[in-house]
Amino acid sequence: MKEFSTFTWISIFAIGAMLVNSFGIWAIYRKREWANKTKEYSMCFAAGILISSPLIISLPHALQKNPHAGFVALAGFIFMYFSNKIIKHKTKQKELAFGITAIEGIAIHSLMDGISYTVTFSMGTVIGVLTGVGLVIHEFAEGVITFSVLLKGGVSEKKAGIYAFLVAALTTPIGAFIAYPLVRNLSDDILGLALGFVSGVLIYVSASHLLPETSEHEKKHSTVAFLAGIAFTLIVMLTGH
Repeated sequence: MKEFSTFTWISIFAIGAMLVNSFGIWAIYRKREWANKTKEYSMCFAAGILISSPLIISLPHALQKNPHAGFVALAGFIFMYFSNKIIKHKTKQKELAFGITAIEGIAIHSLMDGISYTVTFSMGTVIGVLTGVGLVIHEFAEGVITFSVLLKGGVSEKKAGIYAFLVAALTTPIGAFIAYPLVRNLSDDILGLALGFVSGVLIYVSASHLLPETSEHEKKHSTVAFLAGIAFTLIVMLTGH
């Protein structure tokens, strides 16, 4: 995992996230039954990665760089919490508020995903890959949900597909590429704080976004998919050093 430059890794995962999100949009447009069956498992697997990776790798690494990273991780968690609260208040509908799926929320969330790629890969390839895999996998479910929400809001199928791509898929690489020239010039001390913030964001996405939704619509083997995500983190961590 060391033959590529940091920018190459960021590009692979940011563009990969866009493609997976786009595939989710296409799948729900063309094969709705299959997409709806699959999204719960992808969310569980992603949740396993995104809850374990920050706790056992990203946050400890951030604390090594800066002892105050834990406070910033809490700030990242609180930021996402209140972002979701604001969106719920604006939409007044659970369906629109779920997973930051209102248009404004999706754009912010996807931009944060892109920035997360840049920050984590700037700290190390293993941390970047683990974070990236978790985020990329959950993009499929996000694409499905975004299209569904727009459709439910009365948008035509064609426009729903276009809008979902613009706000949910395209914003991720935009966030990554905008953040890259800024993050690469940060000192280790500041980078530690940035990684702490991203860790808090990822923990929120997993614990307050993915897991509650999958628990509400739990399916057979959902727990297995969640544990598989944790196992994947441990395997990559052990083989990556």
